[in-house]
Amino acid sequence: ECRVISAQNVFSDLRQIKDDTETANIKKAIEIAQDSLENTLPFITIGKTEREIANELVVQLLKAGSDAELPFQPIVAAGENSANPHAIPSDRKVHAGDLVLIDWGARWNGYCSDLTRTFAMANITPEFEKIGQIVESANQSARKIKRTSMTSHQIDQAARNVIVAAGYGNFFTHRTGHGIGLEAHEEPYIQTGGQNELINGMVFTIEPGIYLPKNGGIRIEDNVIVRDGCLETLTTYPREIKIL
Repeated sequence: ECRVISAQNVFSDLRQIKDDTETANIKKAIEIAQDSLENTLPFITIGKTEREIANELVVQLLKAGSDAELPFQPIVAAGENSANPHAIPSDRKVHAGDLVLIDWGARWNGYCSDLTRTFAMANITPEFEKIGQIVESANQSARKIKRTSMTSHQIDQAARNVIVAAGYGNFFTHRTGHGIGLEAHEEPYIQTGGQNELINGMVFTIEPGIYLPKNGGIRIEDNVIVRDGCLETLTTYPREIKIL
C-alpha cells in the first residue's frame, strides 16, 4: 500500500551545487575537450565533410582520456548549416569562406564539459567578423557579471542585451545557458524570465549566438561556476574567430 513519490526535484536541487571533487572532475573534462579540439584542428581542411571532422573529434576525445560515453555527439556545422544551433553533422564539405561551428564536450568520472567555438575557413566576411566580436562581447558581459545575488534571468539579459543593442536580437534564438554535471543539460537553466537564484557551486554554460538563416551562425560557449557573487570561468580556449 506504499505510495511512490518522485524524488526528481530533490535530486535536481542537490545536484545543482557541485563540491570540490565534482568541480575537479568538470575541470578535467574541460581540459580533455580543449586538448582534443586543438588536436583536431589540423584535420579541418577544405574538402573535408562535417561528418568526417566530427568523427575525428570523437577519436581525439577518446585518445585524450574522455570516458567512452560522451556527453553528446559533437556538432560540426559548416557554412549555412552553422545557422542551425542544433545541426547534425552531414556529408556537406567545407569550402573556403565557410564558418565552421563546433559544439563538443568530454566526460571524466561521469562529469561533463560542453563548449562551442566557431572558426572560419581561409577568410571571413566583414559582417561575420563584426558578428563574432558582438557574440564575444555578449559572452564576456555575462561571464563578468558581479552581484551579491543573481538570477538566471539577469545572466541571460547580460548577454542578450549586447546582441539586441547591436541589432541582432531576433537572431539569438535560444537560452543563454544550462547547468552541466552528470548530464550535459541540467538545472539551472539560464534563460529569460528564469528566477533561479544562482549560488556558490552552481556550474553552467554561457553560450550566446547569432544565426543568420541560410547564411551562417556564430556561437561561443564557456563553462562557469558561481563563486561569491562572481562567475569564475573554467574554460580557457581562445574565443576569437580563428581563421583556419
